[in-house]
Amino acid sequence: MFDFVRKHTRIMQFLLFLLIVPSFLLFGIEGYSRFRDKGETVAEVDGQEISQQEWDAAHKQEVERIRSSNPNVDPKLLDSPQARNATLERLVRDRVMQVAADKTGLVTADQRLRRALQEDPTIAGLRLPDGSLDKDRYRQLVAAQGLSPEGFEARIRADLSSRQVTGGVTSSALTSASLADLAINAFLERREVQVVRFNAADFAPKVELTDAEVEAYYQANQPLFQSTEQASIEYVVLDLESVKKSIVVNEADLKTYYEQNLERLSGKEERRASHILIESPKTAAPEARQKAKARAQELLAAVQKAPESFAELAKKNSQDAGSAANGGDLDFFSRGAMLKPFEDATFALKKGEISGVVESDYGYHIIKLTDVKTPKQRSFEEVRAEIEAELKKTQAQRKFAETAEIFTNTVYEQSDSLKPVADKLKLEVRTAPVLTRKPAAGVTGVLANAKFLAAVFAPDSVDKKRNTEAVEIGPNQLASARIVQYTPTRTLPLAEVKVQVRQRLQGARGADLAKKEGLAKLAAWQSSPDSAVLPAAVTVSRDQPQNQPGAIVDAALRADSAALPALTGVDLGALGYAVVKVNKTVARTGVTDESAKQDRAQYGQAWGAAESTAYYNLLKDRFKVKIKLAKADAKAGTDSQSGSAQ
Repeated sequence: MFDFVRKHTRIMQFLLFLLIVPSFLLFGIEGYSRFRDKGETVAEVDGQEISQQEWDAAHKQEVERIRSSNPNVDPKLLDSPQARNATLERLVRDRVMQVAADKTGLVTADQRLRRALQEDPTIAGLRLPDGSLDKDRYRQLVAAQGLSPEGFEARIRADLSSRQVTGGVTSSALTSASLADLAINAFLERREVQVVRFNAADFAPKVELTDAEVEAYYQANQPLFQSTEQASIEYVVLDLESVKKSIVVNEADLKTYYEQNLERLSGKEERRASHILIESPKTAAPEARQKAKARAQELLAAVQKAPESFAELAKKNSQDAGSAANGGDLDFFSRGAMLKPFEDATFALKKGEISGVVESDYGYHIIKLTDVKTPKQRSFEEVRAEIEAELKKTQAQRKFAETAEIFTNTVYEQSDSLKPVADKLKLEVRTAPVLTRKPAAGVTGVLANAKFLAAVFAPDSVDKKRNTEAVEIGPNQLASARIVQYTPTRTLPLAEVKVQVRQRLQGARGADLAKKEGLAKLAAWQSSPDSAVLPAAVTVSRDQPQNQPGAIVDAALRADSAALPALTGVDLGALGYAVVKVNKTVARTGVTDESAKQDRAQYGQAWGAAESTAYYNLLKDRFKVKIKLAKADAKAGTDSQSGSAQ
């Protein structure tokens, strides 16, 4: 076979050409790249794969959504393993619902889709004064989510279809008032208790330890006394600000932008008007509308005869409660602030002029233009810095993708140093002398990013001191690092940690002594209840624990109500022990018919959610959902096991 290949090289080249080139013509190089970059499969639903790339993209969108609504949120929380796995679970749930909707023939009609889009408050905010949709802003809105209008509407349609899957289960969940009250009263039951605490901290100072005992504890628990793995690193960050520094905007572009945006840069014209309103909503009967219009015409005639009486007539006759007391004054406003008929009439007047009767959705207006504030035209020199900053930002956003590719390629191709990429893109090489896998308290930004830390402590980075891959640490933010010095985890010698070892052992022995004392008191008081020395009683419940540990509250509520009063012991682990006397059950107070109704409604919602979750778990089993987190989380720097969601 190999002899044939060597002897017929040209023939083999021709055959390979015939096989490979058509593939590139049909699918394109980009198609191959997309296939290659799709990433590993992190989950499967009914045989359909969810890739690492889909997961990353979905989590990026979720992070951007949360940041836009809550800019002060801690970035570490958004990129934690828990947050990423929550995103994956949502992806799996969406896919399960889509499959269920497809298999059961649940579809969303065009009319339902249109209604959903009209009811969306974000889209409603894109409407023009005449009620039509601003299509340019709509395209920008959906483009920010990486979608076309068609793709966005398809996603909404799929979401509406998916909601129908569990909608029937949730809406059909029925709970009777008696069952709801029984469950609520049991959950919020109150108990009067007396608690005696035997705290480990009180017994620890009484513990005497020999050096031999300390050393034995140290030898048996060495994993507790290890140093933290550390690295000293260099790193570079590419973001929009660093790209902006490399952009120089020429003078001609600045002047062209100034000329094209002069009106916006100088501000809008503002007008001050007063009005008299005779209310008559558009939904009113025609006779009522006609009567209101006639009244407005009467007032217009009076104003035209005595223009100086406008304010007085407005005070007495205008039905706009907000402005009537001020003679109808509406203060200054610009275009877009008022209803279109009102705005058009106002901006058609000259200062001091009075309009005719103007009809709007609220009724009939008579408008007087009292002042005009014309914006001062700002010179080019006044706005030059503002224009330059705006153009730099725009150009940086356009250039970022190209610069990001250079950054990614350079840190990979010249992996023994960050200087080449720093020189090429004019970036600062920063240092972090002490970095650990878990960021220190108060650390924010790149050094607290879970994906960045996972890349820094990856085997290739640690063993070979190579640059990490370009890690996306946020929208339009990439970072790469290189370990300069690495200190692995090691067991600290006893001489360095002897104080901590002694404290731990004293705490453990103190907890044992506290428990021993508590058990002795419990036995004595159970045999002779009158000898018990107990503190004042408090009333505890799940929603009002009175600063008692959860274990004590649980024990008090588990006590048999038919056998009260009763003494019970509670092991608090490292905190010690407690003896609890449960005296009686205390009736709930402050329960009104209205609060009981609200409690039942919340219970009904919880019951519906529980049934919906149970049905979803049934669908996961039916569609053979598999979540393969071992490989996926290795990339995210977490430790999980692959398995099936049953």
